[in-house]
Amino acid sequence: MEAERPYIMYYSGRIHGTNIYLRNVEIGDCNDRYLGWLDDADVNKYLETRFTVQSIAVIKEFVTAQMGSSDSFLFAIIDKNNDEHIGNIKLGPINRYHLYAEVSYFIGEKNCWGKGIATEAIILATRFGFESLNLYKCIAGVYEGNIASIKALGNAGYELEGRLKAKLVNYDNTREDHLYYWILSR
Repeated sequence: MEAERPYIMYYSGRIHGTNIYLRNVEIGDCNDRYLGWLDDADVNKYLETRFTVQSIAVIKEFVTAQMGSSDSFLFAIIDKNNDEHIGNIKLGPINRYHLYAEVSYFIGEKNCWGKGIATEAIILATRFGFESLNLYKCIAGVYEGNIASIKALGNAGYELEGRLKAKLVNYDNTREDHLYYWILSR
């Protein structure tokens, strides 16, 4: 008899919100537009990908690895008004023993900034983690200077859990604190 798997490793549907929906990132999403986001200094200001030279091949390699991963979900954030891919949100790695996962995200389309989209994506991915994966806790790390992300996490119900002093080197090569936010399933 096959052992029961504790998680669904591939989600084939859509997770609908008010203004956006989430779906798995697909190889077809790995295009010049996506590359443009990662090469844009404003978009990648707080992304770890800024330390690596990006190309469509690199993006495809990352997406392919995520598609084959047993411990994370990489979702495209899709604008419901026009079905356009505007960013990504990742739930993972998932710790199946302690039942928690990390949440990370970016909105690539700058005309979508400041409209609550990141907050909505965080809420949807977190709900998926709690309701579909039976997670107990979700966490998110953020650069102290990333005020927009801090607001999005707060608006999604996350609370500041801790601060690691001067852990990160930011975009202008100065040090800043790494803040950790959390939310528990209710």
